[in-house]
Amino acid sequence: MKVSYHGHSVVKIETNEHTILIDPYISEQGNCDLDASTIEADVILLTHGHNDHVGDTVDIAKRNDSFVVAPFELATYLGNKGLNTHPMYIGGAHTFDFGTVKFTQAFHGSSYTEEDGTIVYTGMPTGILFTYEGKTIYHAGDTGLFSDMKLIGERNNIDLAFLPIGDNFTMGPEDATLAAEWLQAKHVVPVHYNTFPLIEQDGEAFAEGIKGGAGKVMGVGESLTL
Repeated sequence: MKVSYHGHSVVKIETNEHTILIDPYISEQGNCDLDASTIEADVILLTHGHNDHVGDTVDIAKRNDSFVVAPFELATYLGNKGLNTHPMYIGGAHTFDFGTVKFTQAFHGSSYTEEDGTIVYTGMPTGILFTYEGKTIYHAGDTGLFSDMKLIGERNNIDLAFLPIGDNFTMGPEDATLAAEWLQAKHVVPVHYNTFPLIEQDGEAFAEGIKGGAGKVMGVGESLTL
């Protein structure tokens, strides 16, 4: 399984059979190396409904006939736009042909802002546990620190965790460092930072502060194999 990072909170997972995108905020993100008009994706996983996470989901999914897995209200909203969606919710897991998805809680908000400024409620925000061939990835989505991360770490053998460190809207580096300790992931990668001035952070300093050498900064377009 090849996993790559593409700026903000965008993650791509490639298995032998499928290409999976998490939170594909691409065309409006200055740091992203992907092209939303050409990228191929069989599956899109969404943590919540904010525009900087839903991103280019509609265009990518319509062009590729992608299968979109999202929290219930967001899945319903996107289904009404003609996408092929599968609704889930916090605590629930489902095994698909591309892997197992389980939604965890996240402490944040979730809404989509239309072009005319209308705000559409899109349910509770979530994190995602994705498991394929015995390897588990945890994408925390946008969240503050919460103590049940200890439970997530105790109950799951996490190979790779993506944690937001931008502060202001999510955890900052200090809280994310504690989250990493609780999660006990083999690799911890900072996300949701340096996209715009309000969330500028030193990713290298964060990674160096993770115990056991688990911290890893992934550059835009960089990948690792699990």
